[in-house]
Amino acid sequence: MHETIMANQIYRSGTSIGANVAESINAQTNADFITKLSIALKEANETSFWLNTIYNSKLIDERGFMSLNSDNEEIIKILVSSIKTIRKRTQDNE
Repeated sequence: MHETIMANQIYRSGTSIGANVAESINAQTNADFITKLSIALKEANETSFWLNTIYNSKLIDERGFMSLNSDNEEIIKILVSSIKTIRKRTQDNE
């Protein structure tokens, strides 16, 4: 039962990352773009929490955890870099 709940949480937060990145593509302003990517980043951080939770609960083996967590950490780095870049460009144009 708990496994299903945690798996559903990972599914929700993980797919929300992609949905928010997709929404950012058609952002109307830089602020809107940053907001969408920031929400995606929050979802990636939540995904990290759930991955750690299922790993610590012994519901996923180390190999599976390392693979999924590595991918998620890479997504987090990309989102942070993208947000910093657009913020800097926005400040430079003011």
